[in-house]
Amino acid sequence: MTTEDRIREVTPPLLTDEELEMARVAQRCIMEALDHSRAAAITLTTDTGTHPSVEVPPAALKLIGQLLGALSEGRPITLMPAKREFTTVEAAHFLNVSRPFVIKEITEGRLPHRMVGTHRRIAFDDLVQYANTMREKQATALDRLADNARELGLDY
Repeated sequence: MTTEDRIREVTPPLLTDEELEMARVAQRCIMEALDHSRAAAITLTTDTGTHPSVEVPPAALKLIGQLLGALSEGRPITLMPAKREFTTVEAAHFLNVSRPFVIKEITEGRLPHRMVGTHRRIAFDDLVQYANTMREKQATALDRLADNARELGLDY
């Protein structure tokens, strides 16, 4: 597996209130600049002075803005190549289920995959879609359970 294929999970460092506010302001500035123009350059400033402008594609600036927003909220950040494929073990870890469960879902046609030799590979997009569907089914089942409890007078 190459470096580009690996998931990069970054745990945001503990930030001071001042740093959280800096991240919020930076995000707003970047997003507003992108909304009002096709700006593709930013200027970096350090304690010793301003450095030359750096050309950055607008899509990258948008991503930087989104990362700053997540950072300012203390949310974990995961960066991954768009076409990443998972092994059954990695998919099980991602879904927080067992590997045999993942294989059962593949076998029953509920989780799309492709074969690489004798190994199954699951596309990240398919895995996310499956996880979202699974969460929706869980929420529906919990709602039905709560409705049944109310009908039986088991409110608590």
